[in-house]
Amino acid sequence: MLYYFLKYVNDMFHLPGLGVVNYITFRAGAAAVTALLICLVFGPKIIAYLKSKVIEPVKEEAPKEHQKKVGIPTMGGTMIILAVLISGLLWAKLNDPFVWLILLSVAWMGVVGFIDDYRKVILKIKGGLEGRYKIIGQVGLGVIVAVYTYFNPKFSVLLSQTEVPFFKNWVIDYDGFYIPICVFIITAVSNAVNLTDGLDGLAAGCSAIVVLTLAGFAYLTGNVKFANYLNITYIEGAGEVAIVALGIAAACIGFLWFNSHPAQVFMGDTGSLALGSAIAVIALLIKKELLLPILAGIFFIETLSVIVQRGWFKYTKKRYGEGRRVFKMAPIHHHFQLEGWAEEKVVIRFWIITILLALTSLITLKLR
Repeated sequence: MLYYFLKYVNDMFHLPGLGVVNYITFRAGAAAVTALLICLVFGPKIIAYLKSKVIEPVKEEAPKEHQKKVGIPTMGGTMIILAVLISGLLWAKLNDPFVWLILLSVAWMGVVGFIDDYRKVILKIKGGLEGRYKIIGQVGLGVIVAVYTYFNPKFSVLLSQTEVPFFKNWVIDYDGFYIPICVFIITAVSNAVNLTDGLDGLAAGCSAIVVLTLAGFAYLTGNVKFANYLNITYIEGAGEVAIVALGIAAACIGFLWFNSHPAQVFMGDTGSLALGSAIAVIALLIKKELLLPILAGIFFIETLSVIVQRGWFKYTKKRYGEGRRVFKMAPIHHHFQLEGWAEEKVVIRFWIITILLALTSLITLKLR
């Protein structure tokens, strides 16, 4: 909305320097600054309110070090969601469907996560929202995104096709599997970020790196010159994704101001489900979803560790009468804690790995 106001003023009065509002790079930077300031300015007030209402109990199975986290409020993801929605509405073009699909994903899964946290923390219902209702929310979002992008002429560049990383001019056509695949990716990534949210600053930091990288891909995809030079598909309007994505990355960084060790607030399912769905939708919109196992590798490994742990435990219990474990605890970040790594060391090392994976993802541009 602020973009339209400033553009109107510039068109009317031709003020020197105001023409920068027409540039994606300027508006993306402005969205990032806006989101960051919203978190920093309103964060203390949000935390103070949450501290009086929503204190999440420490899980019994968590490592002993987590017992000192009693009294820290959750649902801090509301801070991220507000920052993303406000910055996106202020600086992005509101006639661009890319913008609305990303903001919808943040709000939609943010509501699902909020209900889960509310039932768990306020109503004291063990387990929060039942798993099947979370799945319904994720599947519902996936169907909306898939159906809209498949039938809207705006997205007719590739339809059900997508680019294959590392290979030049290779595409995969999902054909009739397009909608189920979209649903699977959104469900998988939102759950993966949710599983990663177990240490101070881990999910927020990794999400910031992943979304920042996707913002770069979005800008290149929406720029016809860069797209042609790098041999990637040009998608008109995809540049607006970079604006919202930078807002998301900045919101994560602003949240880290309060969530870094020792945390003053946790994001809860409110934030982790919203961030995960946003990452998935952004990747789908710019046809980079096949890069997610690399770019979002930490989220993938965290999820895989849980699947392996549960699968092996059930198998050995059935075969030997006693369940055995591959890791000391899953998700895998808890395994390293029990191995003696300090929480801060686990988080920073996972950030470093995510940066390396992000750089590897960017390298695929030249390999094509």
